Amino acid sequence: MDVFEAVKTVLAVRSYQDKPIPPEVTQRIVEAGHLTASSMNLQPWHFIVVEDRETLKKLGELATHGPYTAQSAMAIVVAIEETRFSISDASRAIQSMVLTGWAEGVGSNWVGFFGLEGVKPLLGIPDELDVLAIVPFGYPVQSIGKGKKKRKPLSEVVSREQFGQPFA
Repeated sequence: MDVFEAVKTVLAVRSYQDKPIPPEVTQRIVEAGHLTASSMNLQPWHFIVVEDRETLKKLGELATHGPYTAQSAMAIVVAIEETRFSISDASRAIQSMVLTGWAEGVGSNWVGFFGLEGVKPLLGIPDELDVLAIVPFGYPVQSIGKGKKKRKPLSEVVSREQFGQPFA
């Protein structure tokens, strides 16, 4: 799948088959995050790959907005240093991982931003890092409508040269 096709068709997946993700696919997903550009190349992130079923269940309990994490095949917890651009940089890395997974037929969804303090002691994350997100991954339970997204028309969200000037 080419990049634009992945962007065009990716959807949030919140229910997963009971099917493991092959190690080479997990490796590509993690590598996609690792290779993502960051401000001043600081790479202010640390990715923790969780595949242990009991730990995934505990993450699902801790993530009140993402209990489906418990059923995922794998989750990547994204911890960040406190830098000016760490949220932006790590968000870019998460999107790279999500798109890479999608291109491999693996669905995911971002869980987090707030309320993840309990994840730090569970995974031994040092105090100087913050947990930005949990990103569960797995094969979707059902075939989902790739490309059928409900979006505002481009004319409502894109201008050319100056705000309000038609793009197209």
